This record gives sequence, structure tokens and C-alpha cells, in this order.
Amino acid sequence: METAIAAVLLLASVFFQGVVEGNIGVNYGTVANDLPPPSEVARFLLESTTINRVRMFDADPEMIQAFAHTGIAVTVTVPNELIPRLTKLSFAQQWVKTNVQPYVPATNLIRILVGNEVLSTANKLLIAGLVPAMQTLHTALAAVSLDRRIKVSTPHSLGILSTSSPPSTGRFRQGYDVHVIKPLLSFLRATNSPFMINPYPFFGYSAETLDYALFRPNSGVLDENTQRVYTNMLDAQLDAVFSAMKILGFTDVEIVIAETGWPSDGDEGQVGVNAESAAEYNGNLREHVMSGVGTPLMPNRTFETYIFALFNENLKPGPLCERNFGLFQPDLTPVYDIGIMRPTVADAAAAAAYDNRILLMIICLVDWFLYLALAG
Repeated sequence: METAIAAVLLLASVFFQGVVEGNIGVNYGTVANDLPPPSEVARFLLESTTINRVRMFDADPEMIQAFAHTGIAVTVTVPNELIPRLTKLSFAQQWVKTNVQPYVPATNLIRILVGNEVLSTANKLLIAGLVPAMQTLHTALAAVSLDRRIKVSTPHSLGILSTSSPPSTGRFRQGYDVHVIKPLLSFLRATNSPFMINPYPFFGYSAETLDYALFRPNSGVLDENTQRVYTNMLDAQLDAVFSAMKILGFTDVEIVIAETGWPSDGDEGQVGVNAESAAEYNGNLREHVMSGVGTPLMPNRTFETYIFALFNENLKPGPLCERNFGLFQPDLTPVYDIGIMRPTVADAAAAAAYDNRILLMIICLVDWFLYLALAG
């Protein structure tokens, strides 16, 4: 009897937990001439999707203002070319005064990124100025008491690794590891900011590893050094970064997935480049990073994740796939479904009626078992 009652109570607790929205964001790129106005985009994300965070590639005032009073967490970016100037405190203070202070707290600004994939530029001036610029920007935020609310970081491509396979052998590139990345990680640890990485299985797969890249069932890949089996390429990429961080002694710094995605269209002959594969990757990605399973070397974790990208961007250069990473068309219709759309009013009403019936059944079962227990 006690076992039966416990089972019913467990069922009730699961029901009452409801649906928890995870930290799933999008990269809001604007390399297009057919996108809706930012105010419409912000309203759409708030009312029609479960996306609760947005990363911008600049600090456009109209875009920042559009997210005021939505509660959506916003990350803005200082362009690479401003990094040398940002090392000067006066410039950093003016940048904060112009691009941050007018918008908080109405807009939920949570992070400022200094540049994008700076170490991959091979520009010695930018690379040398990266960590000093981050430190100076943090100082400017602290001067106006915004350093606790708004964190400073910078995203990296997987090109910062000299080795990544198997994941246990992950290493940062020699020279950058000690002179740039170690001071960077020290800054992130001191300011409780995340290490941000752009892992893209799309850029590392082949026809033979497509299932592995898309989180489909597969035989897995064994890391002989750790005897861990990897069943998807994203976990392997994340653990390679973790292994590199471990060598430098920074396993306590949080990892955030700043960019990842899969295109829905590409040039003729590209295997696995279609709407079905894109839906599979991003849908499985969303489920995986929110599951709490983590990775073989980072178990029991969720990962704040930003899908690339919000829109198909028709002016992006390069191959066709570059213009087709979007979750949505410019008219705000989904390119494919990955479970991020909120239900319509009719769907919500039907779901509520169903939930009420389930709730009533649970209450009746609890009452019945309590009656039997007391009678016995």
C-alpha cells in the first residue's frame, strides 16, 4: 500500500513541476536586407517562442532598446576593430556610457563580448589587446556598479585548439595557451564569467560521421585514454576544450556554447544539408544541452547554448549554406520545427483542459489510496 501511495505522489510531483524552459538562446545576425524591425522580432520571441536569450554581433541601440521590458537576456558585442581603443579606460567608460547605461535595467543586458573569434584573426594587435580590453571594460562597468549584473567575455572558434581528437588530448595552441588564454581564464574566474566557445559539428563531419554529428544512434567513438565512449560530436568537441582548460588548471570556469548550428540548404552534392538534418541537429542539441546529462568529462551539467542563427541572412557571403542557418524566415515563419514555438491560444486551451482532467484523476487516486490506508 505504501508503495502504491508513493507512486501516486511521485506522479503528482512530476505533474506539478510543469515545463521548465532552459537557457536556449539565438544568435541575432543581421547580414540581410529583408529582416523585420527589431521591435517586431523581440515581441515575436517573447510571445511566440520559448527562446529566453539573444546574442547580438554589435551594440545596435535600436536592437537593444527593442528588448526592453521583455526579460529576455541580451548579450552585445564590441567589434574586433575597437579592441585596441578599448584598452584605454577613458574609451571603455565612454563606450559603457553610450552603449550600456541608457538601456539598463529596462533591457536585461547580461553580457558584453569583446570581439568575436579574435585569436583566429592572426592579428597580433587585436590578440595582444584582447585581455587588457576585457579587463578595462570590466573596470568601467564596476565604476558604475554594473559589474555584477553584466559580465565580460569573448567567444572562440575551435581553432584555438592544436589537438582535439581524442577529446582527452585537447590542447590550446602553443604560445596562445600561456600568453593569452591563461590570463583570459584567470580574468573569467575572477569575474565569475564564462569561457565561450563556438563548436560546429557541421564543419567537422563527413558522410561517414553524419549520424555521429546529428546525435543519431551510432556505435560511438572510444577515447582510449579515458575509456569514455562518445555518441555525438558536440560532446567530443566540448570535452576537448575542457581537457585543454584542465591542463591550465581552470576546470571550474563555466563553458557556454556561444554558437552552434546546422544549415537547412546548401550547394548541390552536400550530404546531410537540408531542413530535415538541420531540424534534427538543432532539436537534438536543444534536448541534449538541457537534459542535465552533460558530457563524458563534464557529467550532470546543462549548457547555456546559443543556436546560430535566428534568421536566414540573404547577404552573407560564401557558399549557399552560409545564408541558410536560420531557424526562421524573415517573415517569422519557422524554417523547420525544433519545439521552441509556444502553443497557440487554441492549443493552450486544449492542453489546459487535458491537464485539468489529469489533475482530477491524480486527486481521485490520492483520495482513494488515502481512504484505503486509513480504513486498513
